[in-house]
Amino acid sequence: MQSDLELLLQLQVIDYDLGELERSKEYLPDMMENLTREMTEAQGRLEQARKALEQARIRQREIELDIASKETQLQRFQEQMMSIKTNKEYDALVAQIDGTKFGISDAETQMLEVMDTIARMEQEIPELEKAAGEMVQNNDRQLKVLQEKIDAIGDKVASKMAERDRIVQAVPRQIKSMYERVRKGRGGTPVVPVRKRACSACFKALTPRKVQEIKKGDQIHTCESCGVLLYWDESISN
Repeated sequence: MQSDLELLLQLQVIDYDLGELERSKEYLPDMMENLTREMTEAQGRLEQARKALEQARIRQREIELDIASKETQLQRFQEQMMSIKTNKEYDALVAQIDGTKFGISDAETQMLEVMDTIARMEQEIPELEKAAGEMVQNNDRQLKVLQEKIDAIGDKVASKMAERDRIVQAVPRQIKSMYERVRKGRGGTPVVPVRKRACSACFKALTPRKVQEIKKGDQIHTCESCGVLLYWDESISN
């Protein structure tokens, strides 16, 4: 019976490993998706910054043309002052000159803002390029490792299943049925040691008689409270 218990403990380890492999099949793709999304977002920020810089430069050229046009218009108005004949014409022309000067001043203010944006973006873009490049290099490396793990899962599962089949064939049918029933019914760990004379799964105290029977190791015992299979381990059960 002790050998059957040892087989069950081996089987339990294999089942745990298989469970971890199955969970890996779920979370590894999520990790890869997160890494890919990080790179996409970094590239998006870089492209957005480049687009903002290009738009700012276009806006700068538009303002330059607008200022040049207004300055030409102002010069023409000032030349017209020489030919003014009436106060009404003078007042109208002064209003046009003032309006044009205000337009030039406003355009120059916009120009300063655009130039500030251009200077900031010209400094920011190389930093974004460096950050994006480092992220791509790092994430690509991680993606390669994760992909290798995913590719290896199938082989590992096949190997574990083969080992499991070998052990299952050596376990008596009745004991195997008990193990599978507990494993599927409650999940977690089907075979647990007695700890401080109690079930280490539900912590239910065991009777002295039960403890003595488990210590003998001549048959498989279950916890009357939670149903797990119990065994005695001298190093932790006392």
